[in-house]
Parts: sequence; C-alpha cells; structure tokens
Amino acid sequence: MRQSQLFTKTKKEVPAGEVAKNAQLLIKGGYVFKNMAGAYSFLPLGLKVIGKINKIIREEMDAIGGQEMVMASLQDSSLWEATDRWDDKNVDVWFKSELKAGGVVGLAWTHEEVITDLMRQFISSYKDLPQYPYQIQKKFRNEMRAKSGIMRTREFDMKDLYSFSATEEQHQEFYEKCAAAYMKIFNRLGIGHKTYKTFASGGAFSKFSHEFQTLAEAGEDVVYVNEEKGIALNEEVIDEVDLAEFGVAKDELVKMKSIEVGNIFSLGTKFSEALDLNFTDETGLSKPVIMGSYGIGPARAMGTVVDLLSDDKGIVWPEAIAPFNIHLVLLNSDDAETKDWADGFYTSLQANGIEVLYDDRDARAGEKFADSDLLGLPYRIVASKKTKAEGKFEVVTRATGEVRYLNESEIFADFDSNPET
Repeated sequence: MRQSQLFTKTKKEVPAGEVAKNAQLLIKGGYVFKNMAGAYSFLPLGLKVIGKINKIIREEMDAIGGQEMVMASLQDSSLWEATDRWDDKNVDVWFKSELKAGGVVGLAWTHEEVITDLMRQFISSYKDLPQYPYQIQKKFRNEMRAKSGIMRTREFDMKDLYSFSATEEQHQEFYEKCAAAYMKIFNRLGIGHKTYKTFASGGAFSKFSHEFQTLAEAGEDVVYVNEEKGIALNEEVIDEVDLAEFGVAKDELVKMKSIEVGNIFSLGTKFSEALDLNFTDETGLSKPVIMGSYGIGPARAMGTVVDLLSDDKGIVWPEAIAPFNIHLVLLNSDDAETKDWADGFYTSLQANGIEVLYDDRDARAGEKFADSDLLGLPYRIVASKKTKAEGKFEVVTRATGEVRYLNESEIFADFDSNPET
C-alpha cells in the first residue's frame, strides 16, 4: 500500500471525552473512527490488524477441533424465554426492536440459546458427540456506559465457541485443551507474558470458571497474583476460596489491575435441559448434553496490545498482527533518482511477499518519522539521498530502537530468516 493512496490520515486530536489510551492512539493513527460512544468503525489499517488476530484465533480453535460457522444476530424471543433470559429484569443489556409485521426481536448479546436450539438438529446419539462449533460474529450489548475505548463497546465482534459433550470427563478434557489454546493465542498476540489463567466464580455450574487476565494499569478488573507460582485469582473469589488448595497465603498475592481478554465457562446442562438437547447413551438412556462456552473479543485483544505495548511515541505492534511489517519511508522525494530507487525497492518487497506500507508522500522528514512512530509497524526502512549514496537503507526496529544499515540483499536475507515476516 502506498501511503499517498491511503484515505485515512494521522490526527493530532481525538474526540472530546476519549480518555482510553488504546482509542486515543488508534484514532490518531487512523486505525479506527469513533462513530459514537460504544461504536467504532475499523478503517483499512485497523481491519488488517483485526483480520490477523482473527486468523490466529481461527488457527488455534481449528487445531483443537473447532468448526467455524456464523449464527444470526436477530433473535426470536421464545428461545430466550425458555431460559428466562429475555426479560429485561433478568438481562439488562438487550437491544430490542419491534417488527413491522408484528412481534419483537432482539440483537444477540451472546448465543448459548441459539446454538443449543440449532444443535438439536444434529445431536441425537453419543456417537454425535463431542462437537465444538464456533463463530467470530457481531454481538450487541446495551451497556449503560461504554468505556475503555474499543475494549467495552455496545457493538463488537466476539469469538464464541460452544462445546457439546456426552460426559463430564469428555467436557473437562476439552475445557483444559481450550485453556491451553487460549494461552497459545495470547502468546502469539504478544501479551502472553502478562496474561494469566485466572480463577473466577463458576456460578451454579462449577466451583470455578476461568478468565484470562492481562496485567495492565489501564485495566478495569482487579486480580490477586503470585507471579512466581503463576497463580491469579479474580477479586470476586479471593475471600471465598481456600487458598491452601493453591499453595499460597493471601499475603503472598499482589493486588493488580488487569484486562479480561478471554473467558471459559462450564455450563453444565442448564441450556440443554431448558431447550431439550438430549442424546441417547450407549445403554439407550436419554441424557442432557453437557455444555461449555469459550469467548475471546478480538477488538478487546487489539486494545489490550495497544495499551500494554505502546510507548510515548505511539503504537508498537507485534509482528504477528501488525497491518504491515515494514514501513518504507522515502525522504528527498523531490530527487528523481532517489525516488526511482525507493520505488524499485518497494516493488521488490511486494514481489517477495513482504507486507509493506510505503510512505511516498511529499512531506517533511519530521512529519514522516512522527507518523511512523505513531503507526507502530515493526520495522522502518528509510530510503534517502544519503543512504542511496552509501548503497544501503537505514533499518530501525520499532520495539527496541535498534538501527542497522543494510543493503537490499541483506534486508531480504534478514526477513527470510524471520518466520513472522
């Protein structure tokens, strides 16, 4: 992509009242546009980041047997009435609308009821189990107060996977497998070193559920952590559990702020019983299917990366999810020979399958460097009259500030040896 053709531009200002660091940087960098409180448009650069996050999520969900689908957002009230989750007194985040033909529909805020009803068409025997359908799809939640930038919005994408098992052992085996897959995802996103599988309330279904909490000052959650033992507990359960079973005393736990980037729940048979999702076991007995629910918010993960890894100059993208791996910055664009040299290198990068954003704009060097720092691509390669005279490019690693001077062959050799690029 030539930056001169990119319709988005960097900004110096952000909308009034936008206090979240992730939203400020993403708006300034032209990654997102704030339509209104709780609703953001993902612009070309932002959509590329979300696409890469989704790709990582899909790869890890597929690796453990997940099968992707997409369910409808429009919801029939009858399903939700069966589980007592349609009434606003019980669930207060519904967006509801009257149909012109009569009746009321809701916009899905989650999909347990819908997937349970759907799976009645495909599960009747123990031979049909287990199954692990998932989707990456829009959710709508009528939050009283949208906050934390793109991390708590009224319209957002979610990866929600639902497990259907014949036995508790079968369910627990997948539950742990999914927990491990989540940590692989967060490691690939560059935030695994600060992310903990955190014990939280299991409600009526189990002693614990698990959240995946990333330690960050911008977080709105509170967890108690023992980093040495790799143990984290949500604030809501700290006074309810026997810490002896975790091998820690309360004074060994440190209270820290965190961002919830994922969660996994055992659902038991609540939804299968309410909606008659049953199967016949090996002995011919009819039993309710055992279910689980597993969620990750791609935009929430994106905002967490920005909050956690950015610096005072701007965003710092990990290579795995950067919209482009290289920011090729042309200086002295009024010099025809320098421009031709940079244009040729841009073409070579593209021909070698390397993702590159080419700043070919007629702008001052200081403006280009400031924009490059704000955009946060992993590597900045500077092509100027001075570097052309030396037959090399200036290569700057965004995360560390390391500067190297490499010729074209050395650059291609370096990127060939880097699996992320």
